[in-house]
Amino acid sequence: EDRSILDFLDADFSFVNGRLAKHYGIEGVTGKSFQRVKLPATRGGILTHASILTLTSNPTRTSPVKRGKWVMEQILGTPPPPPPPDAGELEENPKELTGSLRQRMEQHRAKASCAVCHNKMDPLGFAFENFDPIGAWRDKDGTFAIDPSGVLPDGKAFKGPNELKTILKGKKELFSRNLSEKILVYALGRGVEYYDKCALDKIIVTLDKNDYRFTTLILEVVKSEPFLMRTAADPKAK
Repeated sequence: EDRSILDFLDADFSFVNGRLAKHYGIEGVTGKSFQRVKLPATRGGILTHASILTLTSNPTRTSPVKRGKWVMEQILGTPPPPPPPDAGELEENPKELTGSLRQRMEQHRAKASCAVCHNKMDPLGFAFENFDPIGAWRDKDGTFAIDPSGVLPDGKAFKGPNELKTILKGKKELFSRNLSEKILVYALGRGVEYYDKCALDKIIVTLDKNDYRFTTLILEVVKSEPFLMRTAADPKAK
């Protein structure tokens, strides 16, 4: 349908079969065939897709850090710096850290060296705490009520995944640049270099002028100078 690439963030529909529909809490879908359905208000876009939520969890619990880091890297293209050598793991001191997962993580990032990164990642990840380690909806984590609210470093506050997705949609330039870079990498078969910046800038400008349509992204990539002037792997290839 040549929809906007911003639908990746909050499309209100998906394709499910009976098993996945049950996992998502959607009624009226049976069998193995996938069909298009309207999603519940709690879901929408890849950020609440069960595959992503599972990928960014630990084996036995959710991981707001992994989920927040995934948003920063894969959605916004602003990866956090590596943790300091003495950062440690949350599980290493179970007797020292008590309370809900959120409370324990807040105690963990009380260290100044930890707070630098966690203040950026954790709020993004906590927005999705209502989704368990395999992406099913829940209201509690054990005996603790879940608080999916947060405040981003720029001061913008949200009360759950829907409000966060609205904030992320407002960061069109970051998201469209990150996605364009990944598509260009796929098309070129190599990583982007500093000299690709002009081509990427042109793609972003054209996307903005054309309502961020997916075909615009693809066409601008294949018309770009890096794609048209790429070097063949075999010097003798025509």
